[in-house]
Amino acid sequence: MAQEKLGQEPNEGLVRAMGPFGAGLAASGEVCGNVVGALATFGLIFSRSREEEDENPLMWKYSQKFMRSFKERIGGGSIFCRDLIGVDWKDKEQVKNFHSSGKYKECLRFTGEAARLLGEMIDQYESEKRS
Repeated sequence: MAQEKLGQEPNEGLVRAMGPFGAGLAASGEVCGNVVGALATFGLIFSRSREEEDENPLMWKYSQKFMRSFKERIGGGSIFCRDLIGVDWKDKEQVKNFHSSGKYKECLRFTGEAARLLGEMIDQYESEKRS
């Protein structure tokens, strides 16, 4: 979705590479994969592609702003999956309950809100770039 917003052709390999981000990075309950995905998007926009290039400082500005905003607006003070969803991904019974109880819809809500926040920030950057 971010690639489309950036006017890039969807890259199947990139999408596949983000698979292990789910359930808080490799089902560890750590940082929410939505946060990591958003940071990867800022890398697509601002990061260097060759060692001799300099990093664009806007990468850090937008990445940090996203993390702050996610924590405040979406995550109730956290960016950790275990805090957001309340699942111990190593506990098979909790994982089974997550999928069967509809609790996964909460995860989908976080994904939608994170995508909306990311889209707002990309729009803000595009607007500032034109000014």
